[in-house]
Order: sequence, then structure tokens, then C-alpha cells
Amino acid sequence: MMCRLVSRRLVAAFRGRDVARRAFASGGATVEPNLGPQTRDDHGEPRPSHMDHIDCFDVAIVGGGMVGLALACALSSMPLTRSLRVAIVDGNPFLSRPPTINNDLPDPRVSTLTPATISFFKDICAWDFIQQHRHAFFSKMQDFYLPFLDPLFQVWDYTGLGYTRYSARDVDSEILGCVVENKVILGSLLSCLQNAGLQKAIYPAKLTSMVLPSCRPSLEGAKSSHPDQNNMSSEASRKGNVQQFEQQDHLVKLDLSDGTSLYTKLVVGADGSKSRVREVAGFKTTGWNYSQDAVICTVEHAYENDCAWQRFLPSGPLALLPVGDRFSNIVWSMTPYEASIHKSMSEVDFVNAVNNALIHGYGPHPGSTAHKISLDSLFGGMGTTQSDFEIPPEVHKLVTERFSFPLSLMHARDYVSNRIALVGDAAHTIHPLAGQGVNLGFGDAHALAKVLAEGILVGSDIGAVSLLKKYEKERKLANLTMMAIMDGFQKAFSIDAAPLNILRAIAFQSAQHFGPLKRNIISFAMGEKKLPLLF
Repeated sequence: MMCRLVSRRLVAAFRGRDVARRAFASGGATVEPNLGPQTRDDHGEPRPSHMDHIDCFDVAIVGGGMVGLALACALSSMPLTRSLRVAIVDGNPFLSRPPTINNDLPDPRVSTLTPATISFFKDICAWDFIQQHRHAFFSKMQDFYLPFLDPLFQVWDYTGLGYTRYSARDVDSEILGCVVENKVILGSLLSCLQNAGLQKAIYPAKLTSMVLPSCRPSLEGAKSSHPDQNNMSSEASRKGNVQQFEQQDHLVKLDLSDGTSLYTKLVVGADGSKSRVREVAGFKTTGWNYSQDAVICTVEHAYENDCAWQRFLPSGPLALLPVGDRFSNIVWSMTPYEASIHKSMSEVDFVNAVNNALIHGYGPHPGSTAHKISLDSLFGGMGTTQSDFEIPPEVHKLVTERFSFPLSLMHARDYVSNRIALVGDAAHTIHPLAGQGVNLGFGDAHALAKVLAEGILVGSDIGAVSLLKKYEKERKLANLTMMAIMDGFQKAFSIDAAPLNILRAIAFQSAQHFGPLKRNIISFAMGEKKLPLLF
């Protein structure tokens, strides 16, 4: 009796500070998480439920960024997984107090969503929100671009020897992709979760330590409930028996920076390239730094830009991505020293540097007279013409602060172990030259959610490594293939030598003029093919 009284007082005190641990809110409203059923006594006072002693979940997602929230949305969208109890651990205040999203100035942090990712967002009911806010498909709308009114992506080499134009009509598609501000993507996922029936709770803290079941004593007396078959049966709960998964000691303990502890059957590390989950769990990684930084910002044109442009320069690729209205996003890879210079130079000088890199400098454009003669001799008349190649729109103004971040490649040797799975940047990072990084992460989230649903269907333990290995098998090959291709591009274009320039020109022209190759490159980049097969 005394233990029960002390327990109830501790729970009451704990609930007092649990106000900060809230579910998703919008417009400044706060919604408390649904942490389990609660009844009232004859006097109308709350009667402690069987969740009172300890916080237990089926899935704990460490990292509330785009990929982590996408996984939670995916779990909420499927009948077999929407009854899972999900915790999201992240100290980002955005999750509990989402900022107002307006259409004044675009945020410089954007992502290019492939058609496969867009389809995924439609499945989890997160796409409608994005359509209501600023976004930009790869399409052209200006009068002098009328011959090319389909979605377009143009890539060329600084030498002027070659270029490739990727068009949606090459693969009978409506779009190649869509550029969306990261804050809009996060807002769409938070809105999705707020309207979902998923039993969820946010813990606004950081993971400090993690104890696996094999490393700690049994949790005798720990109590939790869940209606799903993966947990205890309701009959066992009514009889007061210990939870099935606690009897088997199948819970991972997570200790958080605010002193909270919680227990879960599965931990998902979605906490980025410096993943604490990956570190604590002991996952080994391979990779290297590129000795490059990416400078990002938002710029403005005189008219709307509806095309994605990318030029390979000696120091790294420069991408100009439409974000809606007359705005575009700059992603410019260069040495760390050059990045510091471009971040500190005046706005006028920076705009001039961008226009010089895209339009005026580094030699002639493809199709110029000097290069057309040599290309015609190389490719037997298949050389580019000025009418084929288009000049990107000039940048008129810098409208946001400039940011930079170091570039690297990293890949975890394993994505899963018993009770742990890694997704997104926690499992792999990639060079941003094709904008594929976050799409690989969304692919991870989609695949993991499907595997968990399949496991529930056949009565498997969702934290068992035998089940999680199915997710790893599906995603590792796709991720490694894309990483190898992007790494090859980065290395091939980082060397300025005449023989290699000719080889790059041949590769560009092959992609431009050989239809089956171009179609398969586009389909692979769009996420419709797992391997870039030639036919």
C-alpha cells in the first residue's frame, strides 16, 4: 500500500512537468499527447492508468526532422501500424511550437522532391499541405521558353564541351521533381501527424544514453498498455499480469537530457549524420570528406524561373533551383576557403560571382562556334547547337543570408541490429549535387514502415533483427548505388585535364542523344528504378 501511494505521488509530480512533453500543435495551440487510457474514481479524480509507472512505447524515433516525421506519418497511414505507440525524441522547438509559414521570402534550406517521394507524401496525406504553400516544379513558363513548356533540368560542363537536357516528356511524365522549402515539408508532416490517429508523444530533449535489453536486468513490475497484438493482450492487462514484452525483457531503455527515461521495443535513429543512436549502438561507418563546403542562399530574378540548372565548375557544381515566384535557391559546392570568401563578400559581389559562374565566365557555353566544330568531329554531327542550349536567367538580387556546411560521404556498414534501425542521414550521407540525399531518407522511412506492417501482419516482434534485416536488404543496395554514382560524378568533375574533359563530353553527349540511356537515367533519378539499367 505504501509503495502504491508513493508511486501515485511520483506520477502526479512527473505529470506536472510532463506538460512540456506534448503532441503536435498548430497556431500556437498545445495538445497533450495521448499516452494511454485514464479513468476517474467516484469523486471524479483521475485514476492512475497502467502507464503510470513507466513510459513504454512500441517505436521511439530519435530525431524529429523530415525523415523521422515522415516515418511517423507513414506508420499513422497504415491500418496495421496506426495503433502503435510512437515516441518522437527531439529538442527542436519547431516540433512543439511550429512557426508561421508565410510566402514572403523563401528559406534558403530547400529539398528537391522526386516523383517517388511525392507519391509517398500523397500516400501519407502530407502533400496537400505543400500544395497550399510555395513550391516549384521543374517547368518553364516564360514566353521565350515556349518551345520547352515541359518540366526541364539542364546540366553542363564549365568547358563548354557538352551538356545534357533532361525533360519530363522524355519519360512521358508530367514532372521531374519539385523544390520545396524544408520548413514547408516539416509543416506538412506535422500537420499530417496532428490529424492522424497515431498514439504519439514528443519528448523535447536529447538522447544521452541507451541501454539494450541484454545489458540490463529485467524490468519487473514495469507496466504499460497497448491495444496492438504485438504487445500484451487486453485480457492479460485486466488480470494484472506483467506485460508480455517486459516479461521477455524486450525493451530498450532511453535516457534523455531532461532526466526522463522511456522504454521501447524499437529505436529508430533518424538523428542525422552525427547520430547519437548510431554512436551509442556501436554501428561502424565508412566514408570520407570531400574537402568542399556547400554555400546555400536564396536569390531573385527579373522573372520566374521554372527550370533546374546545374553547371559543373572546377571547384564543384553550382545548382540554381526554382522555388516559386521569381526566387531560386543556390547550392554552390567549393573549397572551404572559397566558401568563406563567398559568404563574406558583399551582396553585389556575390551576385556578380553567381552570374559569372553560371553565364559569363569559365569559357564558352555549349553550342558556341569554337566548340561546335570539335564536337561535330567527335560525335559525327551530333554536336550541340546554340538553339538546343539555353542560358540560365540572371540573378538580380540576394534575398537571404548565406549559409554553408561541409560535404562528406558516409555509409553505415549495418542499418539495423536487435531493436535498432537507422534511417536517413543517420545511415548514409551523400554529395548534394543531384539533390538525392533526403529522397533516399524518405525511401528508408517508407520501406521501414512497410516492413513493420508486414511483421505485425504475421505476428512478428517489430524489434527483432530478423525482421529489420528485410528493411536493410531493400534499402542498402538502392542507397549504395546512388551514392556510388554521385561520388563518381564528384570525382570525375573535380579534375581539370584535357583527356578527362573529352571523356566527360562524350558522357554528356551520350546521355543527351542516346534515348534509352537518357530515359533510364531520368527514371533512376526520379526514384522509379532502383538500378540505373541501360534498357
